[in-house]
Amino acid sequence: MIRITNLYKRYHNHHGSDWVLRDINLEIPANVSVGLVGRNGAGKSTLLRLIGGMDNPDRGAISRDCRVSWPIGLSGGFQSAMTGRQNVKFVARIHGGERNLREVIERVEEFAEIGAAFDEPVRTYSSGMRARLAFGLSLAFDFDVYLSDEATAVGDRMFKLKASKAFRDRVGKCSLIMVSHSEGILRELCQAGIWLHQGNAIWFDDINDAINAYHGSSGAGTKTK
Repeated sequence: MIRITNLYKRYHNHHGSDWVLRDINLEIPANVSVGLVGRNGAGKSTLLRLIGGMDNPDRGAISRDCRVSWPIGLSGGFQSAMTGRQNVKFVARIHGGERNLREVIERVEEFAEIGAAFDEPVRTYSSGMRARLAFGLSLAFDFDVYLSDEATAVGDRMFKLKASKAFRDRVGKCSLIMVSHSEGILRELCQAGIWLHQGNAIWFDDINDAINAYHGSSGAGTKTK
């Protein structure tokens, strides 16, 4: 289970410092895949980063009694001067994959499909190549919960199909918390939903209800499955 208690988050900039997330209280059960929905800027990626431990709340807390991945699709955690291979080795040692390091490297290299660039510095990568590497690296480890930020939208059509299949293959063995502009993907892979709106987070046991609430708030009408 992932428990979010009295969570507040904001970013200070020249536009002011309104709360992106305000007094969020949620319990995300084990073995339930969840889709995050809401307009651009509603805080979906922010919430994923907080759940994954890549960012810290201004107030409140997040507790996890499970192994949670970093957000796939947000690939800013790589060391840019190191090659893709070196980054994989570094992350594998942190996550206890050193005993089967060769297998981890082979799995990431095969999945990412970036060819010779695997041995080039990450600073030379396009954003798509970084995302491919991050996707492959995440799937090389057995997490209880995988976080995905538009990960299935990366790359060409064949890679998108490959990414979607990788998630489908994990449903039942683990759970997902994901952001995607593809409502079809959310409906296919997620049971529950969280609608982020004006700093609030509203839980729905059915992903279709979350999507309908989002469309209703935007005046676009509902789109029931």
